[in-house]
Amino acid sequence: MARIAGVDLPRNKRIEIALQSIVGIGPSTARKILTQAKIDPATKSDALTEEQAGQIRQIIDSTYKVEGDIRREVQGNIKRLMDLGSYRGLRHRKGLPVRGQRTSTNARTRKGPKGKQVANKKKVGK
Repeated sequence: MARIAGVDLPRNKRIEIALQSIVGIGPSTARKILTQAKIDPATKSDALTEEQAGQIRQIIDSTYKVEGDIRREVQGNIKRLMDLGSYRGLRHRKGLPVRGQRTSTNARTRKGPKGKQVANKKKVGK
């Protein structure tokens, strides 16, 4: 199993797909890396030689921002918005949708699950 940029690549997948498990590498970036390294995209990640894995590692380290660096940058950007007190920063702080989505219905991913419903009390008749 190849370990690139601190991530174990998934076994038995095409290397083109396996590279996408690294944060910061999408389909087009994966293709560019493989063409630079002169590796067939259809090669399975298990069949990768140490030399090929080293080539990929070297290309990623020298040209792309991946994993920890990119996560740190995103968190820094969010923290900056929150410190500025901008509208987007306030939405992040409150845990609400940031990009203009409605909140009267939906938005459960950001707002969290609904509060527990209280069971109806039986109405006492006359």
